[in-house]
Amino acid sequence: MPPFFTRSGSALLPAPHARGPWAPDMLHGRLLGGLLARSVEAEHGTAELRPARLTVDLYRNSRLVPLTVRTEVVRDGRRIRVVDAFVDGPDGTVARASCVMLRPGGQPPGTAWTAEPWDVPTPDELGEPNPRRGGSTPTFAMWRIGENDGDWSADQRRRVWMRETHPLVEGEELSPFTRAALAADLASPLAHWSTRGLNYINADYTLSLGRLPEGEVLGLEAGGHLSADGIASGHCVLYDLSGPLGHVDTIALANRRRASPPSG
Repeated sequence: MPPFFTRSGSALLPAPHARGPWAPDMLHGRLLGGLLARSVEAEHGTAELRPARLTVDLYRNSRLVPLTVRTEVVRDGRRIRVVDAFVDGPDGTVARASCVMLRPGGQPPGTAWTAEPWDVPTPDELGEPNPRRGGSTPTFAMWRIGENDGDWSADQRRRVWMRETHPLVEGEELSPFTRAALAADLASPLAHWSTRGLNYINADYTLSLGRLPEGEVLGLEAGGHLSADGIASGHCVLYDLSGPLGHVDTIALANRRRASPPSG
């Protein structure tokens, strides 16, 4: 599959299939999170420090234009490193991220309460991906779990498996951290989709990881939605095939309505 971005000097050039669901010339927001995670990890990651939290602020919509990414370390200690990153376009900064990297160590004693993990079929058991009925070809594989044969209008908890089908940048393999950052943006439509479609556009999301994902398949389970006055707060649990690994929290603003589920 062709990549979402190719290099041109220090710039990254988006391909046509990097578009998002809101407008034909708008870059998909999840790719901004992927670019930010990629640069933070490539420029400041080490074997001794593990990415534990990534907050992505989506400042403005970006057209399909050349982009650059810059990073800076804002705190660097023995057990914690904090890095800020920015995606810049011709009209200025379109997104930023703050990433916290922590040094792993021994587990402390005691047991903390955790929610029961989901018990759902795997993608192999579900068969072919079923991202949506009709519409454009998705840019990632998605399996809805228990979604009434694709009926997203049902008032129920939404669960999906997903797998990337395109490289983010030409010639590069996705790291587990970048894969998680790309998946995390899906928490917004999962948490905020209603019986009348998706009426919110993502303003930010925070990905927190207890561990890095294993393998190519990731799952998300909506954990809650709260909204008032056109502002929504949502929560999802992030999974791989071994079990839960992190959480995603998202803030969204009311926006024009879409009538079809997200296709990537």
